Amino acid sequence: MKSALRWISAALVATGVSAAWSSHAFADVKIGVTVSATGPAASLGIPEKNTIALLPKEVAGQKVDYIVLDDATDSTQAVKNARKLTSEDHVDAMIGSTVVPNSLAMMDVAVENTTPVISLAAAASIVEPMDAKRAWVFKTPQNDILMATAIAQHMSNHGVKTVAFIGFSDGYGESWFKEFSRAADLAKIKVVANERFARNDASVTGQVLKIVSQNPDAVLIAGAGTPAALPQKTLKERGYKGKYYQTHGVANNDFLRVCGKDCEGTYLPAGPLLVAEQLPDSNPVKKSALAYKRAYEGAYGAGSVSTFGGHAWDAGLLLQRAIPLALKKGQPGTPAFREALRAALEGTKDLPASHGIFNMSANDHAGLDQRARVMVQIVGGKWKLAGD
Repeated sequence: MKSALRWISAALVATGVSAAWSSHAFADVKIGVTVSATGPAASLGIPEKNTIALLPKEVAGQKVDYIVLDDATDSTQAVKNARKLTSEDHVDAMIGSTVVPNSLAMMDVAVENTTPVISLAAAASIVEPMDAKRAWVFKTPQNDILMATAIAQHMSNHGVKTVAFIGFSDGYGESWFKEFSRAADLAKIKVVANERFARNDASVTGQVLKIVSQNPDAVLIAGAGTPAALPQKTLKERGYKGKYYQTHGVANNDFLRVCGKDCEGTYLPAGPLLVAEQLPDSNPVKKSALAYKRAYEGAYGAGSVSTFGGHAWDAGLLLQRAIPLALKKGQPGTPAFREALRAALEGTKDLPASHGIFNMSANDHAGLDQRARVMVQIVGGKWKLAGD
């Protein structure tokens, strides 16, 4: 009898069935990641990729594997990556992508494979309006309207009556124009120009000449990463003397390096992480923001931290909270576990992270409030906490 049992046990191990005999023999949790580590958004995607390497390899006693792919800032490649991760690697959840067009393109794959995905891109259209598709999608960056209202209020407080807009000719620019137009209208600021440019454009002279002809009090540049420097440098070349605003899409040191002196005095809203050490101790995000900063700079050097890496860190924190709950409902690698992960993410409450405090719900898969933003000014080539 004992000999027979040993034979059965050996056979089960050989076929992989023995995992079902023990709650401690679950398959590894697999997290698929696609980021834009090359291409126009590389300055955003590289710190995200670096951050994934810092995430824990074990959660609640369960091994966690991360499969990281590069989509080269290309939405077609992002979809290919998502299909590989879900159909070949059979991941339990996905993180990505870096930019809005890629994240929107991945949504259908996530739904087809009932796999929750945490986007690292900002546009509200990724999670709004809530429907059957977006029920599987979450995101860690602040919604555009949260940041747009901060900009509009700052403009109003500093006497801006007219503003020109120039943004990416994709989902990021479209979302920002929509949300900022709403915020500007509430602040009684007139938008006098709406220009667009592609992430890989080499010139925006035509667009800038149209903006300068309107002589606005301020210009808002809705771009992300180093490509957002081009309109500002061109405006400076053409002698524009008004106020300059950028979005939180430029909050990294590569942007400062590329834009140089042309960005001196520029205002932008950003997550508290960007100026974590300058925050008062009473700020509820300071402790969690500094925790990520120490972890990243401990691995990659002083001054290397990026707000974009923080979005990947926050995705990791969300999963660390959700995985133990999902393990009570299903086994990794199964639809039951993926659904349990989705439900656990949706139920996240009071989670301190590098950019804010997450409170998700069935109708809110972004989960951040005004604690997730501060106004910042570029002074002496560095980020400085600014007043409202």
